[in-house]
Amino acid sequence: MKFVDEVIITVEAGNGGDGCLSFRREKFIPFGGPDGGDGGDGGSIFLQASDTVNTLVDFRFAKKFKAKRGENGRGANCTGAAGEDLILVVPLGTQVHDADTNEFICDLTEDGQMAKVAQGGFHGLGNTRFKSSTNRAPRQTKPGTPGEERRLRLELKVLADVGLLGLPNAGKSTLIRAVSAARPKVADYPFTTLHPNLGVVSVGPLDSFVMADIPGLIEGAAEGAGLGHKFLRHLSRTSIMLHLVDMSPYSDSQDPVEDFRVITNELQQYDEEMAKKDRWLVLNKLDLIPEDEREERIADFLKEIQWEGPCFQISAISGDNTKPLTSAIMDYINAEKAALKAEETPVAIEVAIMD
Repeated sequence: MKFVDEVIITVEAGNGGDGCLSFRREKFIPFGGPDGGDGGDGGSIFLQASDTVNTLVDFRFAKKFKAKRGENGRGANCTGAAGEDLILVVPLGTQVHDADTNEFICDLTEDGQMAKVAQGGFHGLGNTRFKSSTNRAPRQTKPGTPGEERRLRLELKVLADVGLLGLPNAGKSTLIRAVSAARPKVADYPFTTLHPNLGVVSVGPLDSFVMADIPGLIEGAAEGAGLGHKFLRHLSRTSIMLHLVDMSPYSDSQDPVEDFRVITNELQQYDEEMAKKDRWLVLNKLDLIPEDEREERIADFLKEIQWEGPCFQISAISGDNTKPLTSAIMDYINAEKAALKAEETPVAIEVAIMD
């Protein structure tokens, strides 16, 4: 299934039904009076988040959605039926903007969360509504109002706890395969990952987190080189980013310092706030470095980039040292959740009762 993370659609709510112009006509009841009923309200359009879908592919070809209009009123004071609301299902993490004004509308992050994006038209009024002591036979009615129509931009930002960042062939897909059940494509050429992949990493019976693998960046991504910054938005919601660096002496660039700086620079050009997010360094493919050279090569690299944050040394292909990495991530996420929960805990307020 093709991964689609941004679409523009048009939504049109249903018009309200018109009010009816009618008079009661029955045998032996002269001057029966007005009996025109109101119209029905037009159907509105809602977006509903669901964890059963993970892409916006359903909106790739179907671009316009219209709710049903309300029925017109009828005689005998019969009110027209309301138009049925239209509910569009979107994946968790979908942000909605007005495509014409760029106005932010909503952010759907919880399963079942709904947002009204187009209001249905209001029902029209039948001539019964205009009856009065001075107007016994009103011929006035009111038509229903038109439903709201607007263009929406749906933008998916996947919900993940951990995001993988690095150059093509840094080993991101191999790592997510090693620690989760996700099976992204892995090969010995760049850009094997063409869309984000999600994997659930189980650390214990009750502990797990979601890891996101996005296509690799290359130098000049800010100007559109490679896959550009198209998928970096998916890291904006993560709690932590893992910056993978290929330490193998047999890699194409053979300069891990330059590789590190390329990714750091592209991240800053994309979003300075995102560049300030917690980022851990993961040195990969250590199994390809001779043991007698490994310690010196790593020490020189860390000294050159002046790294002061957490650093892990792994081999994703063999799984070496991946468990300490996932355990540290789980501890970090649990600590972050505990701190957030403590901030949300209501403070008890003592109330003095005066005699």
